[in-house]
Amino acid sequence: MAKRIGQFHKVSYRQFKEAFLDTFEPLEEEEIREIYHEIKLPKRATKGSAGYDFFTPFPIVLRPGATVKVPTGIRVEMQENWVLKCYPRSGLGFKYRLQLNNTVGIIDSDYFYSDNEGHIFAKITNDSNEKKVLEIDAGQGFMQGIFVEYGITMDDDVTDVRNGGFGSTT
Repeated sequence: MAKRIGQFHKVSYRQFKEAFLDTFEPLEEEEIREIYHEIKLPKRATKGSAGYDFFTPFPIVLRPGATVKVPTGIRVEMQENWVLKCYPRSGLGFKYRLQLNNTVGIIDSDYFYSDNEGHIFAKITNDSNEKKVLEIDAGQGFMQGIFVEYGITMDDDVTDVRNGGFGSTT
């Protein structure tokens, strides 16, 4: 049986609104609240699935070569020595060459406690060389996260603690 090591949560409305407005044109407060209310926590499609599907909280249309930063509204709490690795959903990668711009998203266990509440973002690109337009409806899976245990070297003596959000350790 697989180990139970984590729990998904929504970020606060304040954090989601700030991230949303940083990426998209301003919307009315009520529209942003509705998007936030509809955020679905990641889940596996079947008991044999390794990946937890992340669902876009709003519709996305990506023409070939286009990129968008998606504030998922999700954060994850997990045990130490585990990481959540994020990849495009397999079907979207196969059909549209959907790419995560950092290739594989790495969500560390201490990211949950960062200044931005551990808000998970995905910057995605439609890398289609077949001129296919990618349309993802609100609530549709677009990315998957897989929990992986990791080890450290015998001489590792790191004691620093994260104090910032995304990309804050360097």
